[in-house]
Amino acid sequence: MSTTDLSVPTAGADTETAHLPQVHEPRNPGMELDLDIVERQRVNTSAVERRCATLPGRRSVKKDHQAAWLLKAITMIDLTTLAGDDTAGRVRRLCAKAAHPVRADILDAMGMPAITTGAVCVYHDMVETAVEALDGTGIPVAAVSTGFPAGLSPYHLRVKEIEESVKAGAKEIDIVISRRHVLTGNWQALYNEMREFRATCGEAHVKAILATGELGSLRNVAKASQVCMMAGADFIKTSTGKESVNATLPVSLVMIRAVRDYYARTGYRIGYKPAGGISKAKDALVYLSLIKEELGDHWLSPHLFRFGASSLLGDIERQLEHHVTGQYSASWRHAIG
Repeated sequence: MSTTDLSVPTAGADTETAHLPQVHEPRNPGMELDLDIVERQRVNTSAVERRCATLPGRRSVKKDHQAAWLLKAITMIDLTTLAGDDTAGRVRRLCAKAAHPVRADILDAMGMPAITTGAVCVYHDMVETAVEALDGTGIPVAAVSTGFPAGLSPYHLRVKEIEESVKAGAKEIDIVISRRHVLTGNWQALYNEMREFRATCGEAHVKAILATGELGSLRNVAKASQVCMMAGADFIKTSTGKESVNATLPVSLVMIRAVRDYYARTGYRIGYKPAGGISKAKDALVYLSLIKEELGDHWLSPHLFRFGASSLLGDIERQLEHHVTGQYSASWRHAIG
């Protein structure tokens, strides 16, 4: 059974500069909407499901290799709080955890330098608080926007929300698309919407949330992925985390292959972000294996891959403590905030 050698030093390398796509990649400028490409999208659902069902059993990493993968995973987490009872204090604690995601004694025992998460993701109202708390860390703030999670607020307000979040200091904007455009096959409307959202973001990078659990079919997921990338998305993202079905391996495989197809056609690498329901370290390892096999090592970096998660970090830290001490600790020893 193969293992992937992500040596421990790479997991924390260049953590202050490896957050945003523009550091390493030319930014996707988009292209004209090509409906022929969109309509050619096909998905063999049974083949996708078979491929994903075998992945967890075929790819296993143990001991030092596993610890290295988990450290790498931490640098790719968008540490998230999107609750109605968020307070400035909670967001500051989350930011402190993002800057120091693993206890220093665990890192010291592994011979690791300090690492950080990929970003902190909050509602617009908490952007300024997060920006202030993260000052000097190199960690960007991502703001969910455009009427998140439903995306049904008046269109001009969705555009204005992006403007306000960028003005407040957000370096990444997670927008939600209008699902009805996908469900009715109105690809021009989806393209125009995504194109304007991308332009409004300016220098801030845009992650297009497809809300895949509400799109009806994997073929619709493939089509929506292509349209959003054509319109200039820097990342495509599965879910808001608020749907009844969020990130799944079949959806991820379809979106990852759309990313691969777009790169082959244009030469631009698009990032991918699964979000919602990924809370266990073992799940993170499966997603990283899928990325490596389908897209290659280049995508195993925070500028092209992120986990949207709030509880994943706690489980990873418990696994790392087990790696160091041989014992599992109580979850409260790794509290996020």
